[in-house]
Parts: sequence; structure tokens; C-alpha cells
Amino acid sequence: MLKRFAPDAGDDVQARFSNEIEFHDCGSNWSGVKCPHCGADIEEWWGDAIGDAYKTRFEDLRVTTPCCGHSTNLNDLNYVWPAGFARFALEAKNPKIRQTTAEQDRALSEALGLDLRKIWRHL
Repeated sequence: MLKRFAPDAGDDVQARFSNEIEFHDCGSNWSGVKCPHCGADIEEWWGDAIGDAYKTRFEDLRVTTPCCGHSTNLNDLNYVWPAGFARFALEAKNPKIRQTTAEQDRALSEALGLDLRKIWRHL
């Protein structure tokens, strides 16, 4: 289905599964991370928090934000450019499209039976 939405990506469209949780970042689009509760810039703290979470191979993502003491998890932080943690990724490298539509996003989500987070990675 994603190949249909991004036909110029050719053979660079794939579904990827991992036994371990992975952090999917936005590459050079990275613009920081903020607290989802109060909006404070928490990027400096985040570096240590993700390092601690890596020790458990991201099995435990629970955190308390340093700015306002909000209990949350690393996946639910406000990444300025979307990022997230998952065992599954649907990828289209160099898709040559500006964006998928909300309707296309819904169709992919429904076909997979999963909530999806779109992450545009610039390498």
C-alpha cells in the first residue's frame, strides 16, 4: 500500500520488524525535545534519559520530567520533529513525495491494525 502512495520510491519501500525496541529519529531534521506537560526544553536532560533507557534496551521508557515533575514516557515526549520507539517500521527511502495525506495515513493504520507515527528522517 505504501508503494502505491510513493511509487517513485521503487524497491526502497519495506516493512521492518525488530526483536528489540528501537529509537526511530528524524536524522538531520532533529530540532529538539520538549516536555509534553509544560513545554520546557528538556533536550539536555533527554540525552541522559535515553542513555538510561538504552540500558534496558528501551523496555522501560518511564520518566519523570526534570522541569515540572510530570510522569510520562520517552515515547510521549514532544519531539519537535516526530521521533519514537517501536519494534516495527514501515519505510520508504527517498519517496519523492512531500507528504502522505491523512486519508492515506488512516488507510495504512487500518490495514496494519496499528497506530502509526509518521517520522520524516533526513539523512
